[in-house]
This record gives sequence, structure tokens and C-alpha cells, in this order.
Amino acid sequence: MSVLIYEKKDKVGYITLNRPPLNTMSRELSRALINTLHDMDNDPDIFVGVITGTGERSFCAGADLTDVEHTEASEEWEADYVWRLTSVKKPLIAAVNGYCLGAGFTLALACDIRLASEKASFGTPDQKLNTIDCYASLMLSRLIPASVAMEILMTGDRISAQEAYRVGLVNRVVPSAELVPSAEVLAQKICGNGPLALWACKELNKRARTMSLEDGLCLFKSLTGPILKSEDTKEGITAFFEKRPPIWKCK
Repeated sequence: MSVLIYEKKDKVGYITLNRPPLNTMSRELSRALINTLHDMDNDPDIFVGVITGTGERSFCAGADLTDVEHTEASEEWEADYVWRLTSVKKPLIAAVNGYCLGAGFTLALACDIRLASEKASFGTPDQKLNTIDCYASLMLSRLIPASVAMEILMTGDRISAQEAYRVGLVNRVVPSAELVPSAEVLAQKICGNGPLALWACKELNKRARTMSLEDGLCLFKSLTGPILKSEDTKEGITAFFEKRPPIWKCK
């Protein structure tokens, strides 16, 4: 059985973590995930990625504590893994079903948009084992109020999907049966926009968190200059005046 399922449909890459019953993160799964994201990022036919977990019980309930290779990974390996997760250029949507803990929480935070089922719960229980969640510790307070982030990090407690929505951690909460269909609809809406512009917007948004406005404007100019001269920009303007959907070529 493959630990990860990857399907492509209508310019969307669908990644499903497939280690039931809880889809815990093993070294094999983490490698497969990074390799699949790399392939997706370099596939001109894919504009958006959707990540979910097999079944309704768990998106990813954290690291597989029986996988010694994974649990004894060095801090260098974990930092490199997080760097690769967060270096994906294309938009990523997390469709969070059930438990989203530890390594699963890291994966969801690395996505750009998070949808949650009503049964989803989020947290980082690493501290209960005297370990540290690398990405959550670094990024959570940039995504939600700092005091809320610190309570999650310090207690190791889970928060519900409704609470995650209230504090701005997830974009919306939907019934379990509507989770993946909702992600598909959102992905298709994003696919209607220019892919080059999407990738630039993601890069600007990500890097602006640690940049001054002046540096951000310099980055904006360097990224958007080539895009404004691209075939896709000409196509977008032409399609607008011709009142038809644009045909993007990623050029």
C-alpha cells in the first residue's frame, strides 16, 4: 500500500496522506510528500495543490512514534524538511479532516489556505513529550493572536475547528462530506487566475512578513516586471476584452 496517493485533475494536484487509521507521519511518508510536492511544483499542468488525509478520522495525527528513524531525526533534518515544505511556489490548500496534530499541524500551517471539517482539531502536543514543534513554534504567532498561539504551544491542548476558525487559523469549517468538494471548488476558482501572478503573490505575501516596506517594494518590482511582459498577461487582457476565459500557458 502506498503511503501517499497523488492524483491530477483539471490543473489541480490532489495529495492524500494514506497511513490509516491516523495518517501519522513516518520517514517514508515525509519523503514521499516532499518528492511529490517537488514534482507538482515543477509540473506546468498543475496550478494548485490540495492536501488531505485518508478517511474522516485524521488529517495527520503527528509523527509515528514507532518509526525510530523518524523520531530520532536530527534538528538539521527537521529544519530542512520544514524549509522544503514552505518553499513550494504554487498555492496549497489543506483540507483538514479530523486530527491535525504535531507533524500534521506543521503541514497544515505550511499550506496557504486551510479548510476544516466540523470534526477537525488542531494542536501541537510535542511539549508533552519534551520535544519541540519547529514550524508551529516559529510561525503560529504570525498567523493568529500571539496570546492564543502561546496557549496552544505551552499547554499542548487541542483546539476545535470552530475555535480555529474564530481565531483565523482556518478559512472555513464545513461538514465532513463537503470538505474535499469544497476544496475542489476553491482550487478551481484559484486556477482561473494567472498562475504566474499567483506564484508571485504567494512569494510576496510570505516574504513580506519579515521585510520592511521598502524591501518589499523592491521584491515586488523584481517579481512583477517579467510577469507584466509575459504571454499570460497579454492573454489575460485579451480574454477580458473578448469576454472569454483565458488560456494560461505559464509563460
